Amino acid sequence: MKSVYNFVVTPIGERYNNTKKVEGGDLILNTEIFNHQFVNRVAKVISTPIVGDTDIQPGDEVIVHHNVFRRWHNVRGEEKNSRSYFNESTYLITQDQIFLYKRNNKWNAPKGFCFVKPLKEMDDPLNVNIERPLIGIVKYSDGTVKVNELVGFRPSSEYEFVIDGERLYRVLSNFITIKYEYQGNEEEYNPSWAESSRRVNQSS
Repeated sequence: MKSVYNFVVTPIGERYNNTKKVEGGDLILNTEIFNHQFVNRVAKVISTPIVGDTDIQPGDEVIVHHNVFRRWHNVRGEEKNSRSYFNESTYLITQDQIFLYKRNNKWNAPKGFCFVKPLKEMDDPLNVNIERPLIGIVKYSDGTVKVNELVGFRPSSEYEFVIDGERLYRVLSNFITIKYEYQGNEEEYNPSWAESSRRVNQSS
């Protein structure tokens, strides 16, 4: 199956990540379909659009927008699927709904996006778990900046994700406004709740 303008993808796993394995049992984390924090974000690309250029290939694992697999209720209380829904194993999505893709076990950022790791605020030793605002280290890049560069970005441009246990910000590449020189005291900030979560998640 191919689409003229859309990527065809299939979810990897269930549509929601509502449970977590704890000591051999399942801990229920969520029972609501509208809670986007527990929507599965991981899919496999079945085919790419006929029209347009893309670095993404069939077989790539991708991180998609939380609304792709999400269900919702209309005003009559009826459960509905997203506009991307074709059937339970097939969804049609656009380029701007894909935020990362993995090939050969390596995450890559598509054109237009970078992922930035926040830093600890080091000026006040009593607040070591507080992060520095609007600055971070590039973890995944579309090529506009280099991986491991220290960059600053616009206010309210960060979109929080947890990728493989790391809390990262997805930032539009053109919202990265400055490159900094390392001072030697930079330390990445990753809260304990992110480290304990190995699934891919968008938290806010």
